[in-house]
Amino acid sequence: MRPRPASAPLLIVCALGIERFALRTGDRGGAGGRFTVLRTGMGPRAAERSVAERLAGPGTAGTAVLATGFCAGLAPGMHPGDLVVAEETRDPRGAVPCVGTDLLVKELRRAVPGRTVHTGPLTGSDHVVRGPERSALLATSAIAVDMESAATLRTAVGTGDRPVAAVRVVVDAPEHELVRIGTVRGGISAFRVLRSVLPAFFEWHRSLPLPRR
Repeated sequence: MRPRPASAPLLIVCALGIERFALRTGDRGGAGGRFTVLRTGMGPRAAERSVAERLAGPGTAGTAVLATGFCAGLAPGMHPGDLVVAEETRDPRGAVPCVGTDLLVKELRRAVPGRTVHTGPLTGSDHVVRGPERSALLATSAIAVDMESAATLRTAVGTGDRPVAAVRVVVDAPEHELVRIGTVRGGISAFRVLRSVLPAFFEWHRSLPLPRR
């Protein structure tokens, strides 16, 4: 399979302004191709609407879509700043398999050495998950939860045949919930990690096979 050319588009999707700021300040000119960071706003409906509108535009056929930003870890022992590479995203409307998970894990370990990278299902929610609900989601085999990734990837594949993936940075976890002291430190750690992930995203994008004509 031929590598995807530098001119092929990459759409990196996040929800929050602080996530987009981290990604933009993390770009040090090493993109090696055409990419856009799309901020959708919070929640699955906002993600669906923004992604559908962007992919309805001209020149978007075959665009690779990568959902990113912060998430809540579900498994005991996860810490702020850990990385989550989704094997699939899921919500009540179904599951979407992700492409190139192994390569993303490899490149993230290179881009952010010393950080733990978790792989597994990434589940979606329409609200911030805390307490007992976290345990219930863990029982479904999901390792992390956020509000936009599942909606982003489901909408992306619904608009055409395209590679999709999701990479999230843990900002809170069972032993480090947002409501506790230490939230600011955990948030800073997650922000710094998110600033460092773009090289891994670009390598993932460059490795993708060309779309079929």
